[in-house]
Amino acid sequence: MRLGMHISIAGGVDLAIERGVALKCDAIQIFNKNNNQWKAFELKDEVIARYKQNLSQCDIHPVVSHASYLINLATSDQALWEKSRDSFAEELERCDRLGAPYLVVHPGSHMGAGEDVGIARVAEALNQIYARHKFKCITCIEHTAGQGNHIGYKFEHLAAIRKQMGDKKKFGVCLDTCHLVAAGYDFSTPAKYAAMMKAFDKLVGLKTLKVVHFNDSKTPLGSRVDRHEHIGQGTVGKNGFRAFLTDPRLADIPGLLETPTDGTGRDEKRNLAALRKLAR
Repeated sequence: MRLGMHISIAGGVDLAIERGVALKCDAIQIFNKNNNQWKAFELKDEVIARYKQNLSQCDIHPVVSHASYLINLATSDQALWEKSRDSFAEELERCDRLGAPYLVVHPGSHMGAGEDVGIARVAEALNQIYARHKFKCITCIEHTAGQGNHIGYKFEHLAAIRKQMGDKKKFGVCLDTCHLVAAGYDFSTPAKYAAMMKAFDKLVGLKTLKVVHFNDSKTPLGSRVDRHEHIGQGTVGKNGFRAFLTDPRLADIPGLLETPTDGTGRDEKRNLAALRKLAR
């Protein structure tokens, strides 16, 4: 797999490439705007030019973008849904300007309206967006831990969103090792990993898997609580990570860390080294 991590865009998206190179990443993930604000900063042409220049001078690919945490495409609140839809469309447009092939998004919370309603709302939002705009960027629905009223913690949810999408070529999936464990998926042995991936392939399709997030879990199997931990210090287990890392079907997929950090780079380097050791 092409291993890397989520990288800060502080000071400009172009600097994220330099930081990724310094951390010896094969691939990186970024926010293309402030992840906790609706309003997006202007993505200036000269910054994009520097970003693409930096990218052309290294071997980092792909650059995956992650959507704002404020976006809730599953909500039953019409005003929030429209705001989320429009904000997500803006992020897709920014991804196309940057040349980012994938935009990862948490499907969101149905806010008590029921999982079927939440699934339908996500699909409706994506259908409207892609019908109105000719975006190249693929939406990757992130499998979730299933906290509260959040959808996406079952493979069946992902399959239902895909089924209701008009342009299925714009549908992708991001699997997160922490979220899988929290949601109750056991892949702690080669046999259990094979069974889980067989179920995913049957329900959703292995070809839809575009991104993997590598995070250990502070919480146990089936907790439905999303708490990321350093690689090897949680409940995922070395065999769980090794199963993903050595699966030849995932050889070209970006595997990206979202583990805790103290801001010095030490945590990132240690976690990336742990993944590469398990991959060997």
